[in-house]
Amino acid sequence: MFENGLDMKKEKIDSYTLSSVVDYNSRTSLANNDQIKAQANGSVDSITSITQKEYDPYEHRNVEHPNTYFGAVVHIIKGSLGTGILATPRAFKTAGLAVGGVGTILIGILCTYNIRLLVSASHIICVRTKTPSLDFAESVEAIFQNGPKPVRRWSRFARVFVEIALCLTYFLGIAVIAVFISESLTKLVSFFHPPAESWHNYFMLALYILLVFLCQIRELKHMVPFSFIANVTLVTAFVITLYYMAVKIQEVDISERHLATSIGNIPSYFSTVLFAMEGVGSIMPVENTMIESKFLGRMGVLNVAMGFVVTCHTFIGFCGYFAFGEDTHAAITQNLPSDKIPAQIAQACICSSMFFTFMLNHYVPTDILWRHLRTRLAPQKHNVAQTILRTLTVTFAMSVAAAAGHNLDSLIDLVGAVFFSILGLLVPGVVDILINWNDWGFCSWKLYKNILMILISLFALVSGSFYAIRSFAK
Repeated sequence: MFENGLDMKKEKIDSYTLSSVVDYNSRTSLANNDQIKAQANGSVDSITSITQKEYDPYEHRNVEHPNTYFGAVVHIIKGSLGTGILATPRAFKTAGLAVGGVGTILIGILCTYNIRLLVSASHIICVRTKTPSLDFAESVEAIFQNGPKPVRRWSRFARVFVEIALCLTYFLGIAVIAVFISESLTKLVSFFHPPAESWHNYFMLALYILLVFLCQIRELKHMVPFSFIANVTLVTAFVITLYYMAVKIQEVDISERHLATSIGNIPSYFSTVLFAMEGVGSIMPVENTMIESKFLGRMGVLNVAMGFVVTCHTFIGFCGYFAFGEDTHAAITQNLPSDKIPAQIAQACICSSMFFTFMLNHYVPTDILWRHLRTRLAPQKHNVAQTILRTLTVTFAMSVAAAAGHNLDSLIDLVGAVFFSILGLLVPGVVDILINWNDWGFCSWKLYKNILMILISLFALVSGSFYAIRSFAK
């Protein structure tokens, strides 16, 4: 529960004491206790002015290493510009150059707008509840708790729903990464040893054993070297891939490429781009580490970062399909020639980058699960329990990857259709309705706008899932 006021009585100023304003999950508290206590010794008017001043979450955040404007931009780009960009050319092949180009920009604008709704709603509920910061699930729970009476009883369910969706999104996302690695290894090794083309399952098993061991790392600071290696190798693979795309484009005429395809391909295209571009899980952690109100706004962190992300996805998607046409694979790196040394380096780099990215992305959902589990276990059982938990989560992700087999494109479509449509479109629309419950604007335009957003998310969920499952069955 949130206690939203300071109990001050003018006739008892001398006995004035400060109580905790917020106790949300034992994680957040009022940051400037000393300042208000000092003011309590002053006049009644000064105390009244303090209590009437609107609460500013940024002034109350106690962040040991706060993010700067530039640092926040880099983190958002890193969260939205990862392995998914390798699949964007395949999305353009599905939709065509013109539809893909315009559609990617529109989807990028839609994603940015919905993230803005989520961050804005979180900021508003922080002000109302006098809380320095809330993560994604906490924000949703608080919004339900402080919303209209009929939805308040659903606050706990809303939080659990978001946490489960986040965990499954990350776990299925790293399953996609595992398939990426296996496909890249198969392409790389089979050039030197042709029988390796059928070693897909063996690569999966070897990968599983290594990841079970390395994913036991429990401190995020110990993963910094792996993050650095992942970034360097990913950039190297991108540079080499861009080189081959540039060479190939010179040999192609635009008349040889489709500008638009069948309307039945739109769900698959939409799901793929959502998967590639949406990084909603990394937004609130980044915003919560900022101590200045520079995240939103025309030139805020969100607009600048997402503008760069949308530009990169549109450029890579357009050039990738333009270069390789109907031969474009689920991951554009698979189109690189196997007999060229630079291409082999790119395959090795993408394998390395994806491997360490798996470890980094596995940390987030496992940490969420562990926070819930550790309170139910005796301290002496924590070590064994966490080892088992991490082993089981790796096993789950790798099992999904093994079941998907070579259907990388279908797995990407399914993850994008189900989870990114829910977290990136559905949830922001719902929380924006609740946070503006008493003021939906002129003619309730905010309500109708969010209803439209919810309908779009449901369309993406149902149609994208249908086509993804159907392609699995083929």
